[in-house]
Amino acid sequence: MKYSREIVVTTLALLAAVSTAQAGVLPEDRADVLYHLYDGGGVEIDGPSVLVRKQVGKSTSFVANYYVDMISSASIDVITTASPYTEERTQYSLGMDYLRGNTTMSVGYTSSVESDFDAKTYTFSVSQDMFGDMTTLTLSYALGDDLVGRSDDPVFERENDRQQYGVGLTQILTRNLIATLNFETITDEGFLNNPYRSVRYVDAGSALGYSYEPELYPNTRTSNAVGLRAKYYLPYRAALEGEYRFFTDTWDIESHTASLSYTHPMGPWIFSAKFRYHDQTGAHFYRDIFSRSEATNFRGRDKELSPLTSTTFKIGASYQFIDDVEGWGFIKKGTVNLSYSALAVDYEEFSDLSTSAVLGEEPLYVLDANIFQVFFSIWY
Repeated sequence: MKYSREIVVTTLALLAAVSTAQAGVLPEDRADVLYHLYDGGGVEIDGPSVLVRKQVGKSTSFVANYYVDMISSASIDVITTASPYTEERTQYSLGMDYLRGNTTMSVGYTSSVESDFDAKTYTFSVSQDMFGDMTTLTLSYALGDDLVGRSDDPVFERENDRQQYGVGLTQILTRNLIATLNFETITDEGFLNNPYRSVRYVDAGSALGYSYEPELYPNTRTSNAVGLRAKYYLPYRAALEGEYRFFTDTWDIESHTASLSYTHPMGPWIFSAKFRYHDQTGAHFYRDIFSRSEATNFRGRDKELSPLTSTTFKIGASYQFIDDVEGWGFIKKGTVNLSYSALAVDYEEFSDLSTSAVLGEEPLYVLDANIFQVFFSIWY
């Protein structure tokens, strides 16, 4: 249960605090302090994050991030096959951007550690401005090295190697319209399933009508995704942004994700709203219940691999409490940012076993979650 989060909101929360580099421009000197809270589906995840960026000279910028997830889980997976647990994940990140002319090169390292999971990721990207800075081409590569363990078996260790290739093209189309096209390929090889999760199969000898056995995944996976994002700036300083992403992989999962957001400034305030819709098919080896023990070569019952649809509605507000004209000592500008997201996920082939309904009459599982973020940013 620990490796397939209900929703990977920790990454989303971190992205809210991180300012990424663009070709031709180094990130501004900035510090962010973030607190995030996810509460839904019997899972509570919260913790702080601190990020600091500092430019050294005219061509180099460094970034460091410290991030913590404190997890308390009594999710549907846990309460039906295991005991509730608490966990803490600590993540450290270091990065550097180097600017030379219209080219920006970036390198990064991230270490994420749990009691039974250790992940290291190395990243490299290069961005080039072209055609009078109207076009930006970005190439990226990431290498992941994961080590999976079990809290109840100190000698259990399995490896997973991950490589990610990306290419992105950003184009200024008009004075008010900018668009980005991205393509990404990810390859995984190694131990890809959860060492704690089980699948269920029909068993006439069981009082429940079914029994459990460990899940078993393929040891390779390749996924491809293409995304298009466009942002239109309105005359009164507001902005509309639309995004679409198509995903497919060798496990026969296909997904479509679309979102629309609106940003509106009002004096020292900036208000925003966003709606996101996601729909996906299930993996070819996923079943809510199998016909018998070892019915297929590969078996999985992770609800995130089942057919599902989800919607997210997010509202946010940012207040500039330190004016960027007058400043405050060495601080050039300061903002406080708040956001709330309501997430709903409908699982189309995953039964809610917590209801204790008889086999074949279990209701489908529905997840509702609330996500809160608050962070302070200062520019210096």
